[in-house]
Amino acid sequence: MNYRDIPAENLLKIKTLGQLKAAGYESQSVKQELRHNLIKKLQNKEEIFPGIWGYEETVIPDMQRAILSMHHINLLGLRGQAKTRIARQMIDLLDEYIPVVQGSELNDDPLQPLSRYAKDMVYEHGDDTPIAWLHRSDRYTEKLATPDVSVADLIGDADPIKAATMKLPYSDERVIHFGLIPRSHRGIFVINELPDLQARIQVALFNILQEGDIQIRGFKVRLPLDIQFVFTANPEDYTNRGSIVTPLKDRIDSQIITHYPKTIETGKKITSQEARVKDGQGELVQTNDIIGDLIEQVAFEARESEYVDAKSGVSARLTISAFENLLSAAERRALLNGENKTYIRVSDFLNTIPSVTGKVELVYEGEQEGAGHVAQVLMGKAIRTQFLKYFPDPDKAKKAKTGNTYKAITDWFGDGNTIDILNDASAADYKKALNKVPGLQELVEKHQQKAKGDEKLFLMEFALHGLAEHSQLSKNRLSTGLQFKDLLSGMFSMPTFGEEEEDEDY
Repeated sequence: MNYRDIPAENLLKIKTLGQLKAAGYESQSVKQELRHNLIKKLQNKEEIFPGIWGYEETVIPDMQRAILSMHHINLLGLRGQAKTRIARQMIDLLDEYIPVVQGSELNDDPLQPLSRYAKDMVYEHGDDTPIAWLHRSDRYTEKLATPDVSVADLIGDADPIKAATMKLPYSDERVIHFGLIPRSHRGIFVINELPDLQARIQVALFNILQEGDIQIRGFKVRLPLDIQFVFTANPEDYTNRGSIVTPLKDRIDSQIITHYPKTIETGKKITSQEARVKDGQGELVQTNDIIGDLIEQVAFEARESEYVDAKSGVSARLTISAFENLLSAAERRALLNGENKTYIRVSDFLNTIPSVTGKVELVYEGEQEGAGHVAQVLMGKAIRTQFLKYFPDPDKAKKAKTGNTYKAITDWFGDGNTIDILNDASAADYKKALNKVPGLQELVEKHQQKAKGDEKLFLMEFALHGLAEHSQLSKNRLSTGLQFKDLLSGMFSMPTFGEEEEDEDY
């Protein structure tokens, strides 16, 4: 039987170097290991990098080609593009267990010992050298590059405490305290945000990437390390705050460019997978596809907005946080009203502003407008875009000579009527407010015939927001919710002394 075909439970019974040799163990590099297991998964049509959506035709094939080529990899992309998650999933391509010399701090291969400790153990005990088994989850190391990272942190240095404790001279290599990289021997080492690493520290990586070894300062010791390096970098950092020094960039074999979701559906998959729905929220709050589309549309609008810094990017964390906040807004309303169930509302969507303001970097014009106002603008554009998927274009309907489908609604508001949609309104009050508007229910029944019950009420509110975003109605923000009124009266109404300053027409 091939060593690789031995079940894990039988492998763990191997306790000595002699038993390991008898089992047919042969040393191989970590890159060979990754390549071998990737080939097996591709042949068996297994999913590789599960849960990574939107990269099926781009990033994932590039990653597979890089692994088959046994390359060091740099994942280049804006924040929130799953770069670190991809790197972490590479451990699934490692063998479940590998043998190491028991007690070695460098994960020494029993057939190819590297450290002084492991060499002495094999020399002293021979085939009786004790063997331990290292799980693949323990073969992954990740380091965030920060300006204070030193060569000693990554590579190692002489340890005066160890020298004093062991009563050894500084010329003895046993006084070396190995850094993170040597301790990642036979594993995957990830450096996140590589450009933030100081240039002199990047230089220390040259030998490791090209020749596969390190040299500790002041010692004539050469360690031919076996490591799969993965780096991540943001192109904004790449050009502004920091940079990757050219010789290091030249030594990274494959640079793979990541990207944001290209479709709303892909974004919804990511949000649904990553959002933390709390215990009980799923049963209490009922949602629909439209609200999910609205949340994803905000991210798409932000990435195209003149107020948002495109170079900084708009992370997928925006939509994840917004969805979590959306559920909590509906949950809070239900708890306040003592309701056992509630249906999502468009007003809940508008209450997720705190999840947007902290997730976008604004340019000068955006700073002038203010983060809160920019968030409202983005949400308004999302409603405007998605509205046209469910209802006729109000601008075209208004210009039509006959059959304006919105006339009954706009005429009612034109007569001076208003309605308030309050954030914490009970289900009964919410329904009562929407049913006051003539023609609103008929509009939904005509264009969304399958909608029933709470979904119909949601679409009725959605229609009001859509008409406001298409300048058919006025929408005013109150401290406790929203007020819809005629566009003309909304334009000329100004707050008088004593009115709430929070009220805002937008």
